[in-house]
Amino acid sequence: MKLKTTLEQWHTLLEINKAGSIQAAAHQLNKSHTTLIYAVKKLETQLDLSLIRIENRKAVLTDEGKSLLRRAQSMLDQAIILEELSTQAARGLESQLTVAIDHLCDRQWLYQPMAQFFEHNSATSVQIVETSLSKTRQMVTDESADISIITLPIIDHPCESFAVVEMRLVVAKQHPLASLASPCIGDLAANRQIVIRDLGSREKQDVGWLKSNQRITVDNFDHAWQALIQGVGYCRVPKHIIEKYQDPNIIVLDIEHANSYQVPLHLTLPKGSKTGPAAKQLYRLLLNSSNNLP
Repeated sequence: MKLKTTLEQWHTLLEINKAGSIQAAAHQLNKSHTTLIYAVKKLETQLDLSLIRIENRKAVLTDEGKSLLRRAQSMLDQAIILEELSTQAARGLESQLTVAIDHLCDRQWLYQPMAQFFEHNSATSVQIVETSLSKTRQMVTDESADISIITLPIIDHPCESFAVVEMRLVVAKQHPLASLASPCIGDLAANRQIVIRDLGSREKQDVGWLKSNQRITVDNFDHAWQALIQGVGYCRVPKHIIEKYQDPNIIVLDIEHANSYQVPLHLTLPKGSKTGPAAKQLYRLLLNSSNNLP
């Protein structure tokens, strides 16, 4: 099927509608007033519809013009995106990035720099993969991610300091541990522990104190928090999650000789010298933002 109209014609109509007059639109498009009048008349002839009427020297779209332009808007937006993608491809910019983020990391620490990234990279999609324990290492060693937020440095993969996460032990107010003035490790062993599952597909990894007689294993801290609220166990969680929820029904325990500990987070580029320019740009934004993190 041969199309009657062109993108240029719809773009002209859009600019006239935005500018409010043909003269103003001609100035905006750097074209003559006559050229725009001819373009509109030709479009109306091709469609056999009246698209514009003049009221008090202003160009006003007819009802049919408004209806058609609403549908043409998405077509014009897609054309702009297509040209942006072509420009990025010509510059060697990636159309998609994969960012792996360890489950201990505050998600805001990723999304705030990402918002800045999208201001200049409207055609690059980003896939976020949350990792834990061996999965964090696996995404780097397999080069599955363009950028990884990891805990400990990984052999042969240079990294930069990013943030530090403080881990605290919490329970619900109705939990038996909450009634103890200063719980000890023995008290923890006698109660149910909520732990986060290793999301890796290969050799599993355990970290921290895991000597409770009974466990509940979940995929992430969102699940862990729901279990905590129900009072079914205790869990070590990042301090930023405690501050996020500010739940008066959850209390932080002071454990004898195990009150809190800190986990460092690092940034790394798993693909090394093969890293593309878009990934490097997002990496720099993340690194710059780390100056304002805990």
